[in-house]
Amino acid sequence: RSYMYHEALTEKYKDTCRLVAVCDLNPGRAARAVRKAAEAGVEGVPAYGHEQFDRMIAETKPDVVIVTTNDCFHDEYICRAMEAGCDVVTEKPMTTDEVKCQRIIDTVERTGKTVRVTFNYRYSPARSQVKRLLMDGTIGRILSVDFQWLLNTRHGADYYRRWHRNKVNSGGLMVHKATHHFDLVNWWLDATPEEVFAIGKREFYVPATADELGLTGRGERCRGCPVAGECKFFLDLSEKEDMRELYLECEQHDGYFRDRCVFDGSIDIEDTMNVTVRYRGGVTMSYSLNSFTPWEGYIVSFNGTRGRIEHKIMETVYVSGDGTVPGETIEAGSSITVFPAWADPYHVEIEKGTGGHGGGDAPLLADVFMPIKPPDPLNRAADHVAGAYSILPGIAANKSIAAGGEMVRIADLVTGLFVANPASSLRRG
Repeated sequence: RSYMYHEALTEKYKDTCRLVAVCDLNPGRAARAVRKAAEAGVEGVPAYGHEQFDRMIAETKPDVVIVTTNDCFHDEYICRAMEAGCDVVTEKPMTTDEVKCQRIIDTVERTGKTVRVTFNYRYSPARSQVKRLLMDGTIGRILSVDFQWLLNTRHGADYYRRWHRNKVNSGGLMVHKATHHFDLVNWWLDATPEEVFAIGKREFYVPATADELGLTGRGERCRGCPVAGECKFFLDLSEKEDMRELYLECEQHDGYFRDRCVFDGSIDIEDTMNVTVRYRGGVTMSYSLNSFTPWEGYIVSFNGTRGRIEHKIMETVYVSGDGTVPGETIEAGSSITVFPAWADPYHVEIEKGTGGHGGGDAPLLADVFMPIKPPDPLNRAADHVAGAYSILPGIAANKSIAAGGEMVRIADLVTGLFVANPASSLRRG
């Protein structure tokens, strides 16, 4: 996760920004980051252990701290950085539960420092097109949204191999993954969520599925597994250089296995989730997330007083760290179609974007690291308020699932979030 920022700082934006230090709990990975910086011509970057974070701030005096730790530790470093006088750029999700979210809100208020949450998908050309169509009033006032997100059995399975597999670390896919999706809808509609109810289950990534597939006698992890040759979910950490260096060669330092069995009984996150969200202003959304499908991407439909927009994106699949581009748009399987009320439907040619997250990664990095930024009528930069509203529906969904589908109010989870007239830019026309 950190390498996207590391590469930007040591290569494309090294004339306007400077990497002053790295910090990690794994000394092997920290040493690798230092070596990669040196290979890019940035010499002498010091590495600090996680217990030396405050010392790093005091000695290197950064303006901004970029947080890319496991999700459950985001609040710790976000708040400590702000308390030390630094602004923060953090990976999504901003954090994993309402207590940690409140801590961030309170620390922003107390210190006056800023938190920037990096939502790549906002910067993707196709998602920006949808935003403009809605802002221009193409289908009038929005009444409801139907949103399906699909993770295929290559990328989706990866969440069950890694630390994400336990809710205490990631908040589950309702937080770790759906933060992208809830943020898109919040941003598309320029609205904030108010009430959530959800149901969820884990029925695919379970021991019974492995038994159905004939994978009996399986091991704790892929490496050395007796049924590796028969398993469609086998991951070879030694095959790719990045995987080998980041994980296999660093296991000795912290005992973390990157390739644990996706059918392990100790997994406690859902693989199938259905959510209903009510937004301030009255818009309702039906959302689903499935992590074992044959193709990757999403289908979203907006229903308005003057028509309907249907938008589909198919994405390339990947395993995090395997060197492939994450979430690149497959043009042949993607579309935007407008169905005006009382008129013939028409297709809108999708604007092409290359690179990760539908072409969103590169413009996001430019917006983060360029010192002078042009005005952005789409308001794509996200602060801690947007970060909070992107995770609170998932946090509420987790609570609803645990309570058997009870309605959960966002206002009961945190205080201190202020948004002026959140639906004001929904229509320009």
